[in-house]
Amino acid sequence: MFKINDNYLKLPGSYLFSTIGKKVKAFTEANPDKSIIRLGIGDVTLPIAPAIISTLHEAVDEMASADTFKGYAPDLGYEFLREAIVDFDYKRRGADIHADEIFVSDGAKSDSGNIGDIFAVDNRIAVCDPVYPVYVDVNAMSGRTGHYIESTQKWSNVIYMPCTAETNFAPELPTEIPDIIYLCFPNNPTGSTITKDELQKWVDYANKVGAVIIYDAAYEAYISEDNVPHTIYECEGARTCAIELRSFSKNAGFTGVRLGFTVIPKDLKSGDVTLHSLWARRHGTKFNGAPYIIQRAGAAVYTQAGQKQINEQIAYYMNNAKVIREGLSAAGYTVSGGINAPYIWMKTPDKMTSWEFFDYLLDRANVVGTPGSGFGPSGEGYFRLTAFGSYEKTLEAIERIKKL
Repeated sequence: MFKINDNYLKLPGSYLFSTIGKKVKAFTEANPDKSIIRLGIGDVTLPIAPAIISTLHEAVDEMASADTFKGYAPDLGYEFLREAIVDFDYKRRGADIHADEIFVSDGAKSDSGNIGDIFAVDNRIAVCDPVYPVYVDVNAMSGRTGHYIESTQKWSNVIYMPCTAETNFAPELPTEIPDIIYLCFPNNPTGSTITKDELQKWVDYANKVGAVIIYDAAYEAYISEDNVPHTIYECEGARTCAIELRSFSKNAGFTGVRLGFTVIPKDLKSGDVTLHSLWARRHGTKFNGAPYIIQRAGAAVYTQAGQKQINEQIAYYMNNAKVIREGLSAAGYTVSGGINAPYIWMKTPDKMTSWEFFDYLLDRANVVGTPGSGFGPSGEGYFRLTAFGSYEKTLEAIERIKKL
């Protein structure tokens, strides 16, 4: 008889945002007269920029002609996109990354879920706490996390790196030695960042202990401060210890279009084996490439018109972040984030748990956010709001919360 992967049975509950979706659906059905404002899931709301849409239309028209039709994409992605990525995201920042070290995919979430395929099951992971839940869940599915301890809401074989107000919501080097370290800056969910010098410490540490850093830079386009690195490859020695995940979802609004990429330098090795070769083998076997039309749209992001238009959209969202941050602060809430990231991390009032505050906010203000405990035990007592709504809805949401 067939057998299942019983690691899935160890997962507590459903995926965080699925749970939120079910709660909101039930509330909406019970209260059809209520106007819900959603500042929970990190999904963009502005339409894709005109320069990108124009290129997308051109690419669609190409698919209608035998002379310009495209079938399967190259394994790593089209060279025109990989070269644009290298020139704009890496060379201009002094990072030594080459086009054949870029692997184009359908998004950073997929890559963060799949990257574990090239690592042995007995590798031990270290994660920030709170953390984007995908990092932990996919390792649990692979059998890498041990067993779930309900009383602590932790996995027995995971090294947790608390990110608290005392640490400015940034992790400190772990006391136990991990094999794989997950870092995300600007951070989801807290919106925190670290300086280049601080990130260099992590690179030096990983090289010293023989660990690999999986660096999620999905929100780098939102960085506004000069001393915050946009890529881990700005740090010396990162080529021998770091894999970087990137996304077009938040910078260019591709959440419904799907495009991302992973960078694996050829210098990153386990013994004599390059991780680049392993990921290339995995990528070529399990993935048939992002569509040509989407990769053309991705390349348009790097044009002068594309950059101007997406920067205007990023500024729009960051103005929303300012509205949320300043509005909540004026109302007496303790908040952080919203400077280099489209997320505001707020302390729940009156010693409410994060899920109690979720229910309170939904019931009394009809505003949806994300409970901090869904991101890990250190997220308890906190709540995440996103800046991805419309300006008008964001203003209204903050006014509703103020009235509470």
